[in-house]
Amino acid sequence: MTHTSLLKQDARTAKRNRAETRFQAYGLIAIGIGMLMLMVLLTTIVSRGTGAFQQTFLTLDVTLAAAKLDKKGERNIEDIKKVSTFGYKPLLVDAFEALVESGAVQSDLKPKDMAGILSKGAEAQMRDAVLADPTLIGQTVSFDFLASGRVDGYLKDRVTRESIVNDKNISSEQLDLVDQMRDAGVLGKKFNIAFITGSDSSDARPEAAGMGVSMVGSLMMMLVVLALALPIGVAASIYLEEFAPKNWITDIIEVNISNLAAVPSIVFGILGLAVFINYMHLPNSAPLVGGLVLTLMTLPTIIISTRASLKSVPPSIRDAALGVGASKMQSVFHHVLPLAAPGILTGTIIGLAQALGETAPLLLIGMVGFIASNGPETITEGLMNPNSAMPAQIYEWAKRADPAFYERAWGGIIILLVFLITMNFIAVMLRRRFERRW
Repeated sequence: MTHTSLLKQDARTAKRNRAETRFQAYGLIAIGIGMLMLMVLLTTIVSRGTGAFQQTFLTLDVTLAAAKLDKKGERNIEDIKKVSTFGYKPLLVDAFEALVESGAVQSDLKPKDMAGILSKGAEAQMRDAVLADPTLIGQTVSFDFLASGRVDGYLKDRVTRESIVNDKNISSEQLDLVDQMRDAGVLGKKFNIAFITGSDSSDARPEAAGMGVSMVGSLMMMLVVLALALPIGVAASIYLEEFAPKNWITDIIEVNISNLAAVPSIVFGILGLAVFINYMHLPNSAPLVGGLVLTLMTLPTIIISTRASLKSVPPSIRDAALGVGASKMQSVFHHVLPLAAPGILTGTIIGLAQALGETAPLLLIGMVGFIASNGPETITEGLMNPNSAMPAQIYEWAKRADPAFYERAWGGIIILLVFLITMNFIAVMLRRRFERRW
């Protein structure tokens, strides 16, 4: 009989230890690959999207001539409103002409062509300023105008002189003027708060596009989802888990809930289009409809997570409550539900985060990017007026031809990720806040 020492590894033990070491190495390699892919993703998003938060502005002194803006000289706001943006165009031309005469820049371009380096919304910016404060008429006012998308792309190395050979929107002479103005300090990149607070724009003004209105649309939809999905989902979960009899009917319900959680989101979009718009005749592209569609999509997730939280509460809690004379409802609402609250809140917020990033169902009900000058003024308008949502807006920008919109798509992804990370952070904090140990 062969005797072996406990202090010495035999061949079988050594083989088992080597297998365990290899498995640990495989796990570390898998984690490393996952972290590497995550870093590549985040680096790509940040490197391509941060440019959207900076925009090229031109500081220009414009004389708001009373002879062109208020011919009667009465400062009557109704008369001033009659002057359209076309009436402000000559003021820009005069401002560029004065800039050349002052010797700040030198160019053989006509002043009208010089004004072509500005965004097409420059005239509207001046008009809005005058309507807000008519006393500006007759004064020389300094404006920070958005430069055109091509000029902005030139300063961000997205547009080169070679790439504009056949471009009708910009010329080499205009880029020469841009270089002079940059050297003179009147033109340069600044933080663009309008990208966060503004609205979408037309294809002719990519530099003016913003995410603000679509952020409001997403917020309105999340309020609808929270108001409907949370109470309905929690109530359904409590009934199925605590009160419903265990028979073939509840088995069918549970199977269907699990199946609905795996249904592609575009199917819910088709359902919303058929039921809420075609049958119920709710407003097309309204955040209310989008919220109803996302509620249907989120309900299975909330029900499944809530039931899992209720199951995690030890049966002894229920038995103890019933043993001291509590009713079934009292044991559920006074003991089981508070203990399951962290998991319920976490599942709800994760479901909301999932709904926030959905695009396909929103496209089917018409919530795509569109031009809107202002956001809603009331909650009712926010729910019923046509609007977009952040993922739909990102999709709309990504499919447009102008590279400036593509840059904004990446910037929109950054904002959307900030929202999602914030919601997940709130979920973690709520879980820690309400978590109880037994």
